[in-house]
Amino acid sequence: MSDLSRRDFFKTSAGAAAAGLLSVSARAQESPAGSIAVRVTDATRKWAEAPSLAWRSAEGAAPASEAITLDPDAKSQEYLGIGGAFTDAACSMFNQLSDDARAALFHEMFHPSEMGLSVGRICIGSSDYAREVYSFDEGEPDPELKRFSIDHDRAYILPILRQARAANPDLFLLASPWSPPGWMKPNGSMLGGCMHPKSYVVYANYFLKFLQGYEAAGVKIDSVTSQNEVDTEQDGRMPACAWPQEYEIAFVRDHLGPTLRRNNIDTKIWLLDHNYNLWGRAICCLDAPGVKDFSNAIAWHGYVGTPEMMTKVTDAHPDVEMFWTEGGPDITAKDYLTDWSRWGEIFAGVFRNGCRCIIGWNLALDEHGKPNVGPFSCGGTVTINSATKEITRSGHCWAMNHFSRSVRRGARRFDSDAGPADVFHVAFENPDGKRALVVTNPGPEKTVQIAAGESVAEAGLPQDSITTLTWQ
Repeated sequence: MSDLSRRDFFKTSAGAAAAGLLSVSARAQESPAGSIAVRVTDATRKWAEAPSLAWRSAEGAAPASEAITLDPDAKSQEYLGIGGAFTDAACSMFNQLSDDARAALFHEMFHPSEMGLSVGRICIGSSDYAREVYSFDEGEPDPELKRFSIDHDRAYILPILRQARAANPDLFLLASPWSPPGWMKPNGSMLGGCMHPKSYVVYANYFLKFLQGYEAAGVKIDSVTSQNEVDTEQDGRMPACAWPQEYEIAFVRDHLGPTLRRNNIDTKIWLLDHNYNLWGRAICCLDAPGVKDFSNAIAWHGYVGTPEMMTKVTDAHPDVEMFWTEGGPDITAKDYLTDWSRWGEIFAGVFRNGCRCIIGWNLALDEHGKPNVGPFSCGGTVTINSATKEITRSGHCWAMNHFSRSVRRGARRFDSDAGPADVFHVAFENPDGKRALVVTNPGPEKTVQIAAGESVAEAGLPQDSITTLTWQ
């Protein structure tokens, strides 16, 4: 990711929006009765229960002058989940907690009865957020991978992943490399440089041994990408590797995909793993003959471009699956603890433009955004103080709550048409039929009208807030 910014990323967030008087209407047959449960995060409340709303007949109700219109019959992508990255840095911070403190935190973060985070990302070797630079086969060239070992991860990464999966057995895990071993690259280093085509065969086997080793250690990996952020090598400042488009196509189609299939590995392959502005490359990869035999999925980051760019890919390939796989807070930002509205806006834009999941960046870091071997300034979803082990929750974390607690795997997003531009919203129908509308209001307090078919209800959006409304 570029210095252009983990901060500028926040400026390119959500898709369509609505504000002022909020109206939610559906077709006549979709007229609910009963109550609407309300949860709010604002300056004084965090995922707090608020007074419920009551549906009443819309007959005689004044029409909303600016409206969001819900259409529960217009369903789109299926929801996979929301979560974050189990980097070496994050796992090392979790590992510093006492057994009891970690168990309590993992129950809060992952258990389905609590926050219920259900997707995560791990690193194949080190990322920039690690205690050291490492791969699973570093040193002199080893084309037969005789030296390959995942022993580095046995100390705390694998135990942390097993504990998280114990808290939520449905935890879906993506694995991404930041760099192959240095000897597979022309520059001989994990820091920067590009992939070497002559290493494709051995690198596919490297993936295979990683997946087999992890499964033998009790952690099955559900999907992989061939490279984190294919379009940058970060000027050699951190583990990174540039993959030209034709390299990624050849590796996935001719090597990685066939190698996994021959060995009966059902792990999915996702392409790109980089920014919105690379939508053209994503289309070209899917267009390439043979690629769809092994992958029909794009992984996105939100640091450059806008989320609407993702819809260009679905326009070209309506059957594509899309996933959002990196983005997180900046520990140096003054609003690190209070930027829930910013993240609510971002998350709404990601889901409204077709993604099935949101995987944030580091789940945990210390109060300085460490450990870190790279040049960037990030914060954890939670901060664990390096001295006291006190845990604090970021605005990013509180925004996650509004999705992870109210939307379940298998839910389907349905249309919520835009109104005014300063409120951001997205709606889902869960497998049990319960519906959830998540509304982010970064501005001043507003009065809202909610209408669904022949029913209406009134509510309020507090200043600088996220509000989740759920009803059957």
